[in-house]
Amino acid sequence: MSRNQLAPGVEVVAVPGRNLAVRTADGEFLSVRTRDEDQDTLLSLLSGAGAVPEGDELVRVVRAFAEAGYLVEEPERPKWPAARRHVRLLGAAALTEPLAAHLASLGAEPRTTTTAVTADDVSPPGIEGLLEGNPAAVVWCLDGPVPDGLWDAADRLPEHGVAWLRCHHEGWQAYVEPLASTPEDVTAAHVRARRLAATPAHRELSAYWSGPRASGVPVRLTVPAAALLAALLADDLSRWATGAPDTAGFPARRRIRQVDLRTLTVTEHPVLPVPDVARMPKKDR
Repeated sequence: MSRNQLAPGVEVVAVPGRNLAVRTADGEFLSVRTRDEDQDTLLSLLSGAGAVPEGDELVRVVRAFAEAGYLVEEPERPKWPAARRHVRLLGAAALTEPLAAHLASLGAEPRTTTTAVTADDVSPPGIEGLLEGNPAAVVWCLDGPVPDGLWDAADRLPEHGVAWLRCHHEGWQAYVEPLASTPEDVTAAHVRARRLAATPAHRELSAYWSGPRASGVPVRLTVPAAALLAALLADDLSRWATGAPDTAGFPARRRIRQVDLRTLTVTEHPVLPVPDVARMPKKDR
């Protein structure tokens, strides 16, 4: 049997007066029943510290761990593919700066737009401007709500083979929208339509996005809040770039995450693309 190690998040503990127990990646404890084998030896083997002897009770236990998915062949960190390293960052420096640091540490090559691109811009870049430099992905971070039409051109990025990721906040509620990498994925327009459909206050929400409003002291992103949002964005980009599977919750391309900026609580919600509306058939005259 080849040398194995416990999978990430899986641990084995010796319980005083009892047998060993395995703590799963989901935080559950399961008893490990053995036939009077030495616990220290078993702990050493399950940590990948030695070869398992053949024809032994230890072989049975280690094989059971492997069949349950609790062992892996010495995992290697997936590398960021060269073809997807160029990530263009737009928007608020409070978010793009920590995000750039995360992406660089993961092996990407983030490039931040030097000119300000914010929610207050009157003339956002068109699709040609967004595709300038041939990026593999574009991330747009707003320190505020999204005005009507600001992301219309960016929603076309997946049609050109460019991944599209964004975040913004409305007061104390921040939103990390799903990454779109194909024309069939969820766009910013889809998210707005789904949010309007899901609330009885759809008229008020629509007016909040497009109409005049009075605001008090602006909500400023704290360093921990900005770091959390940047980490969520970097994780989504890394999984897209390396093909790493989703480990829990909803698929990354079909979820929106809401972050309470006061408590840093993250809540996931499923979101699906909005299908094109079929044209009404012409009536015969």
